[in-house]
Amino acid sequence: MTNRTGRPGTSGTPHTAAPPRTPGTAPAATLLRTAAELAAFAPLKGQRAVVMTMGALHEGHATLIRTARAAAGTHGQVVVTVFVNPLQFGEAADLERYPRTLDADLAVAGAAGADAVFAPSVDEVYPGGEPQVRISAGPMGERLEGASRPGHFDGMLTVVAKLLHLTRPDIAFYGQKDAQQLALIRRMVRDLNFPVEIVGVETVREPDGLALSSRNRFLDAEERHTALALSRALFAARDRLAAQQALHARAQTTAATTGRAAALTALGETRAAADTQAVALARPVDGPAAVRAAAQLILDDAAAEQPPLALDYLALVDPADFTEIPDDRTTGDAILAIAAKVGKTRLIDNIPLTFGATT
Repeated sequence: MTNRTGRPGTSGTPHTAAPPRTPGTAPAATLLRTAAELAAFAPLKGQRAVVMTMGALHEGHATLIRTARAAAGTHGQVVVTVFVNPLQFGEAADLERYPRTLDADLAVAGAAGADAVFAPSVDEVYPGGEPQVRISAGPMGERLEGASRPGHFDGMLTVVAKLLHLTRPDIAFYGQKDAQQLALIRRMVRDLNFPVEIVGVETVREPDGLALSSRNRFLDAEERHTALALSRALFAARDRLAAQQALHARAQTTAATTGRAAALTALGETRAAADTQAVALARPVDGPAAVRAAAQLILDDAAAEQPPLALDYLALVDPADFTEIPDDRTTGDAILAIAAKVGKTRLIDNIPLTFGATT
């Protein structure tokens, strides 16, 4: 795999690079079906930015593409891959059920700023059948989503590695909604020295808070109502942490000594003094336990809804390796992740948190 500088050409294949984009225009994205067509479409100058998808594009994907467009600039190139990877599906029925909407995807990609959509066949990506040599996700790939879907991340990393070699981007964009996937891609790129920058883009949500997903289309009205518990649980946990940290910050600036408490008591503010002093002297944590409890309360209520939410996991993890955050953690970044089924549809969501923040 090479980076943009000195990109090798394809012998015998004419170069068909798209012209620089004019700001304010949105030409249709060029459909590329083969690796040879993709190689011939390389930009004459500028960076190539890539957004990898399995199709069924929605506003979340469009946000990724617009972000890639801004990074690539008018002389760079944005390529969107559309490939439903069979290695990522544990059951044939799930693979067949996955929506395929290529014509609509071309329109969404072009409107968002993509120059090309690379939509290869399975035979093009795996010309000899399923690959015998694959990328192993390692221990991180066996946790959370990996535990629920054995082999999923091995299949994901294998196709991402192949697509990175085929598209040869300078920079690639992935959604934070698939946080574990993003963490594993970053780890693969670092461990195996892929010459590409990986950028995560914040989760895009619908007005009611539900994280955008191609699977949302499978929810009926009642199921969607229940599914909103995922985002509500995450927001409740975030708000609980923010309230805790704001209270501790205020206590540290207004009541760090017993003298202050005594003065408040002398003024007849006994309860205020007691509360303030207790907060001032309290350890600034038990945050992880409180965060989990705030989210779990919402999820427990959703389990009693009709239809019910069937929780797969609620986990507060270290974003570096997706191990569980201990209850005595006082500082640092974390990800609160949820997976659950509503009806036949499995949904995931997450939110980044920072312990020890004072604002």
